[in-house]
Amino acid sequence: MKVGITRIKVAVALAFVAVAVVFVFALRRTSLGEVARRQASPGRLSAAHSFTENNCASCHTPFRGVEAANCVVCHANNKELLARQPTAFHAHISSCSECHLEHQGAGRRPVGMDHLALARIGLRQLNEGDAGSEQRQKRAELLGWMRQYGAGWQATASQPNVTPEEATLNCAGCHDTRDRHVGLFGKDCAQCHATTQWTIPEFIHPTPRSTNCAQCHQAPPSHYMEHFEMVSKRVAGVRDAEASQCYLCHQTTSWNDIKGVGWYKHH
Repeated sequence: MKVGITRIKVAVALAFVAVAVVFVFALRRTSLGEVARRQASPGRLSAAHSFTENNCASCHTPFRGVEAANCVVCHANNKELLARQPTAFHAHISSCSECHLEHQGAGRRPVGMDHLALARIGLRQLNEGDAGSEQRQKRAELLGWMRQYGAGWQATASQPNVTPEEATLNCAGCHDTRDRHVGLFGKDCAQCHATTQWTIPEFIHPTPRSTNCAQCHQAPPSHYMEHFEMVSKRVAGVRDAEASQCYLCHQTTSWNDIKGVGWYKHH
């Protein structure tokens, strides 16, 4: 009797082991299949690159991935890109895939600006290339700029919103045309700004009772047209306001936070 019970227990245990083995094997096959599927088709291309959907080799090089040379084939003659100050740096970048990401879907642009990746590319290029006089001069100029503006590996104290590598970037080189401070705060944007967004969460106006808003802010064109007379003044309830008297309607929390009417949405 005991022998029979023992045999039954062994049989049940072996059955459980068999089921577990089959389950693990099936799971492993599913995982490997999923990995293979993703490698073969990692996702839809953006609309701009959809014409290469069935030609992986137009961008990918076997065993190397996406190389900049493959991108240059189509984009080398993009004169508008190279003529604009914010994007002219593309002429000297030897890598594209760090910031330009694909296979994210047809509705996504293949652009994901990564300042840290850009800084690492630049620092890597300092140690690449020939050792000719032109290359040495470029290195000397960059290192001189880094010393002059305090950018470098010890820059975290004066530039708390960026990483030490990002601090080596010359913000004004790309963003000088967007400087709303008209040069009054210098060219070291990283003293206040981060690389993820222009707004500064910790910024506090000198005082909510300030009446000299126009010193930093200029009214939009609509405030010099009939829209200001017919809509803006009526919504804010201040009919005698002038375009330079921002404080009569706006609050320092947000431009859309209009006194007396809460969050004003454009009609």
